[in-house]
Amino acid sequence: MTRLGLIVLLFSLLSGLSACSPSNRVTPTPTVILPTSTSTPTPTSTPVPTATPLTCLTQPGRVDSGQLNRTTPPQQFLIYLPPCYDQKTDERYPVLYLLHGQTYTDDQWVRLGAAVAADNLILSGAAQPFIIVFPDDRYWNLQAGSGFGYRLMNDIIPYIDENYRTLAERDHRALGGLSRGGGWAVELGLQHYNMFGALGLNSPAIFSDDAPYLDRWIRAIPSDQWPRIWIDAGDQDKELGSVQQFESLLSYYDIPHEWRMYTGDHSEIYWHAHVTEYIQWYTDGWKAQP
Repeated sequence: MTRLGLIVLLFSLLSGLSACSPSNRVTPTPTVILPTSTSTPTPTSTPVPTATPLTCLTQPGRVDSGQLNRTTPPQQFLIYLPPCYDQKTDERYPVLYLLHGQTYTDDQWVRLGAAVAADNLILSGAAQPFIIVFPDDRYWNLQAGSGFGYRLMNDIIPYIDENYRTLAERDHRALGGLSRGGGWAVELGLQHYNMFGALGLNSPAIFSDDAPYLDRWIRAIPSDQWPRIWIDAGDQDKELGSVQQFESLLSYYDIPHEWRMYTGDHSEIYWHAHVTEYIQWYTDGWKAQP
């Protein structure tokens, strides 16, 4: 073999060794580095503060005394202000004027339970809050007594609307009375029908001087301007005859009204037994008002 052939032979052997690497050679597995998962913490929500309920929502209203010194003699009155009246300074209220009976004073309706009935209705949610005014007519048997109706219309009502947060319009103003106070409610309610959206006549002692004018007053009221009317009396009431005559007059002219005759007489026992019913009747009328 020549020198050149030997070189070719050696080169071929070396090339074969490189091409025949072992088949079980381990190929290293690449290391995969996964990204670290990081969770974003959920931010803690700040609790929304809740309004503290007003404690007055569970407490009764109050009865204050007042006096108008611009009248002669000074005109006294009591006024019921509903729960939360002092706290809810933006709120305005319907107002009910309740007139007491002969020989009594402005506290008669309070003693009979009108303020307690109002508290119970308001705090239970059965009625919206409202104001009650109890004007005093203690001078009924003196010279000043004849001027009570004038003072009510021209002094008391304007004063209340100026100094208390009333809804000063007809549909949110009511007038009621028992016995002599009921007689005033008949006279003033019929003559000033544009002032009151409701008239409550409880055992009304209709004034004898008014009898000749009742028919004329009734006919003068436009059919669409009649207030709501409630009339009641006991079956043993000394005023029952005149009350029934007035009720018959309303029926004759087809004037809508509610008439109730219960067992009882002309006394505080009778009125106390029905005072809650009276107060609720006024508030039921206000429910329909905006």
